[in-house]
Amino acid sequence: MYIKRSIESLLRKRAKNSRCILVTGARQVGKSTLLKKLYSDVPYVTFDDKLLLATAINDPKLFIKNLPKPSIIDEVQYASEIFPYIKMECDKSDMYENYYLTGSQQMRLMSKVQESLAGRISILELQGLSMRELNGIDFNKHFVPTEEYIAAREKQLKTYDNLWQTIHRGMYPEINVTERDWQDFYSSYVQTYLERDIKEEIEIKDMLAFTRFLSAIAARTGQMLNYMSVAQDVGVTQVTIKNWVSVLERTGIIFILQPYSSNHLTRAIKTPKLYFKDTGLACYLSKWNNAEALEQSAVAGNMFETFVISEILKSFSNEGKDYTFNVFYYRGKDKKRIKENGEIFKEECEIDLIIEENGTLYPIEIKKSANPNKSMAFAFDVLDKDVDKKRGMGAIVCLYDTKLYLSDDLVVLPIEYV
Repeated sequence: MYIKRSIESLLRKRAKNSRCILVTGARQVGKSTLLKKLYSDVPYVTFDDKLLLATAINDPKLFIKNLPKPSIIDEVQYASEIFPYIKMECDKSDMYENYYLTGSQQMRLMSKVQESLAGRISILELQGLSMRELNGIDFNKHFVPTEEYIAAREKQLKTYDNLWQTIHRGMYPEINVTERDWQDFYSSYVQTYLERDIKEEIEIKDMLAFTRFLSAIAARTGQMLNYMSVAQDVGVTQVTIKNWVSVLERTGIIFILQPYSSNHLTRAIKTPKLYFKDTGLACYLSKWNNAEALEQSAVAGNMFETFVISEILKSFSNEGKDYTFNVFYYRGKDKKRIKENGEIFKEECEIDLIIEENGTLYPIEIKKSANPNKSMAFAFDVLDKDVDKKRGMGAIVCLYDTKLYLSDDLVVLPIEYV
């Protein structure tokens, strides 16, 4: 079974105007499946094949010379030696769609690509399935709580049933289109990830410590990233933890959400927040073995927030937009409160997500609650201090079952609107 991906039309369009195209994303999100589905008549090679990989590394010029155009090359990060020869082939003619590439180690791969194929390649990020894809919703605009977006999204709404089962199961294609056992899938995923991607990135002498690290990080999804706390739990140095976190980010397992900063917000906390890109993997690593226990747990709020953040990021990447410099969070003591005796004090407040677009800041609160109220958005007006930006419509994304305006600039949106 194949689930139609939102990125398909964009990929075809980009490919027609590029010498080659690169689809990046974590292992098992469906990169090669997508390309083989769209270009079923194109020859396919993968560097998971050790013999092909050895050939490409030892004689990259001959490897590319023997490869027909167009071709799909899977997991290209294992043989970056071929990039200069791909460039040469692309420069031989005005032909587009020469090579369709996939890679699962984003940052390391990007530097190699930019060195060799700048101006010749179009890069797209594929993430796990989105709720839109899982529910067959043909809507591909990135989430931002404007009147225009809300009106357009309302035309294609579907109720998301069994949400906590979905959050617990995760959004990898295989776990959603087959009957494979949840425990077996994630156990194999982690083992493959450790054996292939991690060993490719760094040498780990204590694999048991790294496994403890994965569990410790998963337990902290949706929280501020405290390297010292993780180091104490795992029993290694902060330097090691920073290195390992960087590896998880490079291989597409986690996303680091940066704090919003402005010269006008002087009390903002500068610590970033950490989110797993897939809640199923986070549940497996933090040992939540069923959806019912997860829903009633103390971490349910963080896991729900992780899920919503992930869905919002997918809405950006599926439209071909880079979300890196568009999404932030805020936490600080820039908000004033007045006590009953008239004393003024600074109160710590937090905004779960800020989407910045065209000079406008859209604050978003993410709540597991089905009973939203205005007090949930009490921190939003702190953004008015940033006189260089406008504050747009604020949103509370939650489990309420219908859209509800709480004021002219604050709307409650069910998760189905994402």
